[in-house]
Amino acid sequence: MEIKQLQKKVFGDKKPTVLTIVMDGVGFAPENEGNAVYLANTPTLDKLYSQYPTLKLQAHGVAVGLPSDDDMGNSEVGHNALGAGQVFAQGAKLVTGAIESGKMFEGESWKAIVSNVKEKNSTLHFLGLFSDGNVHSHIDHLTAMIKRAKEEGVKRVRIHILLDGRDVGETSALEYVEPFEEFLASLRDDSFDVMIASGGGRMTITMDRYEANWKMVEEGWKTHVLGLGRQFCCAKCAIEAYRAESGVIDQDLPAFVIAKDEKPVGPIVDGDSVIFFNFRGDRSIEISKAFEDENFTKFDRKKLDVVYAGMLEYDGDAHIPSRYLVSPPEITSTMGEYLATAGINQLAISETQKYGHVTYFWNGNKSGKFSEELEEYIEIPSDVVPFEQRPWMKCAEITDVLIEKLRSGKYEFLRVNFPNGDMVGHTGDINATRISMEALDICLARILKAVDEVGAIALITADHGNADEMLEMDKKTGKPKNKAKTSHTLNPVPCVFYDNSYADKYDVVDGKYGLANVAATVLTLLGFEAPEFWEKSMIVLK
Repeated sequence: MEIKQLQKKVFGDKKPTVLTIVMDGVGFAPENEGNAVYLANTPTLDKLYSQYPTLKLQAHGVAVGLPSDDDMGNSEVGHNALGAGQVFAQGAKLVTGAIESGKMFEGESWKAIVSNVKEKNSTLHFLGLFSDGNVHSHIDHLTAMIKRAKEEGVKRVRIHILLDGRDVGETSALEYVEPFEEFLASLRDDSFDVMIASGGGRMTITMDRYEANWKMVEEGWKTHVLGLGRQFCCAKCAIEAYRAESGVIDQDLPAFVIAKDEKPVGPIVDGDSVIFFNFRGDRSIEISKAFEDENFTKFDRKKLDVVYAGMLEYDGDAHIPSRYLVSPPEITSTMGEYLATAGINQLAISETQKYGHVTYFWNGNKSGKFSEELEEYIEIPSDVVPFEQRPWMKCAEITDVLIEKLRSGKYEFLRVNFPNGDMVGHTGDINATRISMEALDICLARILKAVDEVGAIALITADHGNADEMLEMDKKTGKPKNKAKTSHTLNPVPCVFYDNSYADKYDVVDGKYGLANVAATVLTLLGFEAPEFWEKSMIVLK
């Protein structure tokens, strides 16, 4: 990548230090009883919004590479856009296109999956997040593959459903299960045996990320693979029973196994084929390792002789999984690569829950560093407790280390993610989320004091909304309903220019921007010209 210095010295001989702060899950929304950001006591944010240039960035839909503006943004695509400075077609769009064109079914991975079960007269299993949230998966992709499997002569299919309640309504599971059962009934005949075999809430089993809680994956393995667990005659029966007993929302429902005559209907055994149909990578890597890693040690697991495929390649450097149905977007020429090539020292820091977002996703789905010499990545281990019980998470610890690194003078560009607004927001607990925002606000005050101390510039932004809309909205009245909302939002996010050192050297230009505009803005502040194919900078130099 060609590195271009700005022709005129705007900031004098000393390049400014630039810090990008990602307030995960913090968007702009109407000030009402469902907005935890508004309800929180946040004097630092209030001051930022009122006294410093603030733009609203699009963080969903086509602005981050998703199919339409009806699609919520998420942390993966948000950090891809922030780090790349470009908009790439993302998971859902790629998969939908591959299915509609038939390209997926012409690929070697699909052919291997199908031929294996036909040759061995074995079972094809589908495992993944069961909703149309379009953040990790989409049920339409699942139904299309089941139809195709029948058309190609597969005789036996089992589906293992991970209930959502996070990217969709918190108690919406039956809205998906009941029509899906009707769909399966329409396909089922003497030559095609198809049914749901197991399930459970996405925050209870299988979908852990960043190795924060391998117990989730182990529980999923026991449920889907071994068929061990509480038995029910159907998925609807399991959901209704658990709700009546505990009242928990879908994402937290315990695991269940569908059984007939006290025998599980669909354990995964040697000779079977398995498709993990999530397209998003972060919560797909660990279960993929459990199926494929020859030297797996995270829990007691017998390696199965199955043909396994993911919807996408979830880790392009580690090549996880080894077989996948659709090639992921090739994200190149990212900000991290540009700055490493230019000799800029960089720091990335977050706690475990979002560490991969300021590293792997920020770098264009690339594991590792562009330069071992110039880059430092710091992971603060997350607590393994329900987020609503400790809503401040690790924001204080992150702040302690970040301030130390700022004061060291070693780094010219730093990036940090505070997960509070997103992870606590997903619980649906508005009071806990309010507290999470107040904890973050205290940390922001500390950080900005250090920013002034070293003469740096801070861009305060977010990757998508969540904490800003904690109640479902009535589409007719536009007012909040008395029903918790646990998903992301379609709201814009802030980009605040906190600069008490160089603000007279440039103008912030009003306009329609998205997350991808942040990268070029950072490069401009650092004295570089962004590549022409990047989204434009939000500032102009005087």
